[in-house]
Amino acid sequence: MRLLRASDLILHVGDFAARAVLDDLRALGRVKAVHGNVDEPWLRRELPAERIVEVCGARIGMVHAAGPAAGREARLMARFPGCGAIVYGHTHMAQVELRDWVWILNPGSPTERRRAPAHTMLLVEVADDGAIEPRLVTLPARIGS
Repeated sequence: MRLLRASDLILHVGDFAARAVLDDLRALGRVKAVHGNVDEPWLRRELPAERIVEVCGARIGMVHAAGPAAGREARLMARFPGCGAIVYGHTHMAQVELRDWVWILNPGSPTERRRAPAHTMLLVEVADDGAIEPRLVTLPARIGS
């Protein structure tokens, strides 16, 4: 929770499930989000399916489901041209990969690790010049319990 409170902006790429989870995050700080496939109807109405946010001149694309693994990175870069990072969710498998000068990022999940080896989230620092530096954060198992 300290990490979220200390952040200037919280990005969430869906699967809140319930509005209360979004409300809890908003109590910790400023939130930009997209809805996921298991989100309740209110969330699906209120949150876009995809969006681009700007932070210190860096453009960050956000979407929940990015489709099949084969060709995923190329599809994301075509879907979000001009973005320095693209964040997606759905798979619950963390990804931090620089592809053709674009960061392809999946935070994994702090709560539902499924097949992932650990509960994770991403900390993304954006410098004043727009340079993006992502770092995968592994969380204690009790967070997701």
